[in-house]
Amino acid sequence: MENLQIEKLQTLLIENLNEFLLLLTLCAPRRADGPTRLRLRPIRHKGALLFQAATQIGKQEFHENLTKDQAIAKICTSLAQDFKQLQLETTTHTAQALVSKKGTVTIKQKRKQQPNIPAADLSHNRKKHYILEEGTPVPFLQDLGVMTPEGKIIHARYDKFRQINRFLEFIEDILPKLPADREVTILDFGCGKSYLTFAMYYYLRELKGLDVRIIGLDLKQEVIENCSRLAKEYGYEKLTFLTGDIASYTGSSQVDMVVTLHACDTATDYALEKAVKWNAKVILSVPCCQHELNGQIHCEELEPVLKYGLLKERIAALVTDGLRAAKLEEWGYQVQILEFIDMEHTPKNILIRAVKTGKEKQDTGYETCTKLLGVDPLLGHLLKKEEA
Repeated sequence: MENLQIEKLQTLLIENLNEFLLLLTLCAPRRADGPTRLRLRPIRHKGALLFQAATQIGKQEFHENLTKDQAIAKICTSLAQDFKQLQLETTTHTAQALVSKKGTVTIKQKRKQQPNIPAADLSHNRKKHYILEEGTPVPFLQDLGVMTPEGKIIHARYDKFRQINRFLEFIEDILPKLPADREVTILDFGCGKSYLTFAMYYYLRELKGLDVRIIGLDLKQEVIENCSRLAKEYGYEKLTFLTGDIASYTGSSQVDMVVTLHACDTATDYALEKAVKWNAKVILSVPCCQHELNGQIHCEELEPVLKYGLLKERIAALVTDGLRAAKLEEWGYQVQILEFIDMEHTPKNILIRAVKTGKEKQDTGYETCTKLLGVDPLLGHLLKKEEA
């Protein structure tokens, strides 16, 4: 389309591609075999203002971070070849550009009656802010059945969407604790279908631009094969999936962050022991099915409570996680027990977050507590061997 009124478009883009841009969308594709949508939004990377372009082609979405000049060039080329319409929204106004077959550009702009405050100042906005926003298509969320190609969250999977974002909030909090001068290695034990593994990679590599390598480990060969296929499809070169057991894994000598989500029963203990052995800077663990101490716990003073099987099971599970936290504190970690997702969605909602402090070992009362309750947790044994 040689007659595209390029100056009109360039003027519109020069005026609006800045930190006040909320979202720019190219739509109304010109051909069936081309891209169906292109979305662009501003991001900060190493202090510089860039623009992340997400191009939807079929079921896949391709991302690239562009300077302002590169973004303007890409948008103009895309409107000449692939799309008929541009829509953008800033904090103060909206704009629309229509491109005819002959390249004629019609631009309409409308000022908002109540301009939005900049995105960075939305902490008191009533709308919940998610790290992965609804309305922005994300390939792995589509393939995992959480999101439609248009970026809309499937109603039945909204809890999963909230869980993923909640997990990324925990990741966001500990970013300053990870090395910034080299590749960061993250190991995800018991990754399963890898909703959160893909989310970690997408957030850290695609959105934050960090140099990370993530390894997902699980026992199910079929699940690992599917995750490996998806990682290759998305071009996630530093995301690897392996079939294996947590207790016997020896594939890495240095790991900066260990993630273990819903690893069943004592599999969590083996993962925590590995993390301590590697001197991992960060541990994120959501335990599951804590059966080990249920058959051990015995305390005469608590017998009026423990005689009820359901209460004993729940108390044993809480004691298991509390003692895990205490043992990690002994090994120089600052530990928090956090709510992963609302209790109304699942009772398995405790997250243990541990950050290495470098402090000397301290007495946490671990031995006194285990003696009182008549329990002998596996993690204590594993770390005794490590200490020896």
